[in-house]
Amino acid sequence: MPTNKALVVFSGGQDSTTCLFWAKQNFENVWAVAFDYGQRHKIELEAARHISENAGVPLQIFKMDLLSQLTVNALTSSGIEVEKQKPDERPPNTLVEGRNMLFLTYAAIYAKANNIANLVTGVGEADFSGYPDCRNDFIVSLNQTLNLSMNFDYKIHTPLMWRNKTQIWQLADELGVFEIVKDQTVTCYNGIKGAGCGECPACGLRNKGLQNYLAQKQ
Repeated sequence: MPTNKALVVFSGGQDSTTCLFWAKQNFENVWAVAFDYGQRHKIELEAARHISENAGVPLQIFKMDLLSQLTVNALTSSGIEVEKQKPDERPPNTLVEGRNMLFLTYAAIYAKANNIANLVTGVGEADFSGYPDCRNDFIVSLNQTLNLSMNFDYKIHTPLMWRNKTQIWQLADELGVFEIVKDQTVTCYNGIKGAGCGECPACGLRNKGLQNYLAQKQ
């Protein structure tokens, strides 16, 4: 199996951008895929195009808008307001059911066609927001399923799995891409680049992590 090639599942956000540059440091040849799944804010895909182009990483964007027809959530349905705080009894309304499973499955199909065994994704448990498809157990299970379903020895890499947002900022800094992640990525659920709206849960995690990291550096 080829060990010097990797495919990054890329969204243009903080986590996947950090993973993109982690992959560039750890593999000779890196490609990226992004998905247009009916998300409300196309600025995410614009950010992905811009960052990947400047990084010299070929990017393929695949249309997958069927996902937005199968499930109702605040990231694909303009009539649903993003919850600032979720109830304890269920995941947040920004959960897109099955998204990571589908993204990684389609990425794996594309990867096999291009003889790429290494898949890289920015999911993680440390700052867990109630998304079941960000758990390590899920990744381990899917890795085995993909290997069996396509008879190909994939390895799913999750460099952020056990890092909180403060540690993710630290990794971006160590990779030399702190300013790129800070200014060019789109993490905000309201589709605002960089520091974002400052009010949604994604901005809360991102900005708290950044403040903690900058305080540690002083």
